[in-house]
Amino acid sequence: MTSQQIPDSDTDQLTDRMTDRIIVPLDVSTEAAALSLLDQLPQVTFWKVGLELFVSTGAGILQTLKARQKKIFLDLKFHDIPNTMAGACRAAAQYGVELLTIHAAAGQTALEAAQSAVIAGAAAGNVSPPKLIAITVLTSLTARSLALELKIPLELNDYALQMAILAQTSGLAGAVCSPQEVSQLRETCGKDFLLVCPGVRPTWAEKGDQQRSMTPQEAIRAGANYLVIGRPITTAPDPAAAFARIHEELH
Repeated sequence: MTSQQIPDSDTDQLTDRMTDRIIVPLDVSTEAAALSLLDQLPQVTFWKVGLELFVSTGAGILQTLKARQKKIFLDLKFHDIPNTMAGACRAAAQYGVELLTIHAAAGQTALEAAQSAVIAGAAAGNVSPPKLIAITVLTSLTARSLALELKIPLELNDYALQMAILAQTSGLAGAVCSPQEVSQLRETCGKDFLLVCPGVRPTWAEKGDQQRSMTPQEAIRAGANYLVIGRPITTAPDPAAAFARIHEELH
């Protein structure tokens, strides 16, 4: 074997790790639609459950995913006063999910309360605590909407960075950001801070309502830990083929 060749077992491990870094959203409103996607994409190891599905069907879908030995990104984006945030995070932590989101804009007191609550909730449920990650700026927002609609005087990249720093200093595991901010956040927050990137679109897919997008290769190269890729996969005529195509492009 030459120095450029990789043993088959190592290649398999690399492939498995890359598969784990692609999170596919179950952005549907019924359990039947969710199960259909699960059946069409058995190779997906990491699924996102967001507000639409969770509100429509309740926590039962989480048990379904765990029964299939899938990892879960529970993307409920809690944003409230500290006491309410803590209570919600304490309850959500008992589901035994891998990732849980809250809004960094709730402020340091709320973020710290939420982080303490997920530890307590997981202990009460006898499960591993989720990694709590903060929303910096929604990928549907643009610099114009940040300035004119929300009246935030910072540049979009600077605001995202400040939200990530706030999350890190509050003890959170990571942040959600667009791929366009990931390089700066990685440089500032270091290698151990998790960066989860929605707004990832292959060159052959439509952007939809994502205003700040990159290709999967660009996002990984910039320093993203996880890529959330939805409609290019889930609305494709052949979701499994679309997932395989993205997976191949990442290698």
